[in-house]
Amino acid sequence: MSTDPTVANDLASVAVRSIEMMPAGDLAAFAEVVHPDGFTRERRAAPPWARGTGPAAFHALAEWLRAAIDDLSYEIHHVVADGDLVTVNSTMHGRHTATVVFWTEDAQVDQAFVPTGRRFAITQSHWFRMADGKVLEHWANRDDLGMARQLGWVPPTPAYLVRCALAARKARRAPRSA
Repeated sequence: MSTDPTVANDLASVAVRSIEMMPAGDLAAFAEVVHPDGFTRERRAAPPWARGTGPAAFHALAEWLRAAIDDLSYEIHHVVADGDLVTVNSTMHGRHTATVVFWTEDAQVDQAFVPTGRRFAITQSHWFRMADGKVLEHWANRDDLGMARQLGWVPPTPAYLVRCALAARKARRAPRSA
């Protein structure tokens, strides 16, 4: 474990970059900050094509978010690095403009939420394990209930439930490819 503040600052800046590129970073940008064996524990609800390892998986996860959320941005509040561990406290902002589909751990469609057009802002804490100056492991604590309330997912109206059920059925019937 390094106690060199320069190394800690470098790792912290890499972790922050990995968050800040979620709204617009391309595959080459992700390759600069994500280890070839890097993975996120948050992939469990993501589509099957975004569950792998390395920069391509992180990029696919970002594209999944971008497809449903416009004006996606992150406000960074605090960053702390200790050895190979970095934590980032942030607020995620966006507007729900397209259907977002969540998946089960065994890669089946779980839920679909049709767009509400509403804006949201939720706090998140991101944790990173770093290796070779890049993100090796990521996990997060998010205010998913706060997001659901702001977007009108909770409590849902009966009409919204029907629209979501129809969207989930459509997603289950769609071909599954990247």
